[in-house]
Amino acid sequence: MGLTARIRTRDGWAVSHAVVTLTDMTGSQVLRAEADIEGTVRDVNPLPPGAYTVIVTAVGYAPAAASAIVTASGRAEVGTVTLARQGGTELPPPGPWTVDPAHSTVGAVAQHLGISSVRGRFTEFAASIEVAPDDVTKSRVEAVIRADSIDTGNAMRDGHLKSADFLDVERFPEITYRSSGLSVAGSDRWTVHGELSLHGVVRPVDLDLAYLGTGADPWGGTRAAFRATAQLRREDFAMNYNQVVQAGIAAIGTTLKVELDVQAVQGDSLPQA
Repeated sequence: MGLTARIRTRDGWAVSHAVVTLTDMTGSQVLRAEADIEGTVRDVNPLPPGAYTVIVTAVGYAPAAASAIVTASGRAEVGTVTLARQGGTELPPPGPWTVDPAHSTVGAVAQHLGISSVRGRFTEFAASIEVAPDDVTKSRVEAVIRADSIDTGNAMRDGHLKSADFLDVERFPEITYRSSGLSVAGSDRWTVHGELSLHGVVRPVDLDLAYLGTGADPWGGTRAAFRATAQLRREDFAMNYNQVVQAGIAAIGTTLKVELDVQAVQGDSLPQA
């Protein structure tokens, strides 16, 4: 075998769309080969002995170069070449991911009486993520939340939030979010652009997203972790109820901070328990 190489991300994931180019000391291209689905390059043609330069490229990654020596056997074993994401941001492997509700939290924080916060969460939801292979800005996320699963730790307050004053769960049983694209917001931050359907109103909402890494789970799967936040104005979604207490202070704040802590399992479905 002439040339062998393994192309990986910093997290150790295969870069299946990488291209390896081999040039001799004069700069002439001697070989060009594409990685397979496992990020491995194998070319069976023997190479003339000598020194070569290996250049590895892949869409969305910074190019990498390495030196290779071809022995009298005509073989060049490059080993593992690590590619870094352009902009320095690492991402999970491309393909479908399914959010695990048992290990994820969809939470919200509202101001109460102008001096403290009330926290709540939705306990029933489903979501999927599709990481695009060549252009991460084309990645997608979709989520559906059961509005009547709101839980703030107080049954009376939860009942009021489910009423027509707020979520009106009988008329609008689901809250949905569908992304329309991503953009880079910093060296390790992304902005997810999408539309939120809440209380019968559809409005654009951006999520400030951080990717926290990947790892194996005890059930033989691979998980990716994310954290995202957003800020909503209640009046933007036709939830105008309020009660003014002394000194003109509103009982409930007009803005709502959304906090998402997400674990997603690689694949288009959750593993069976």
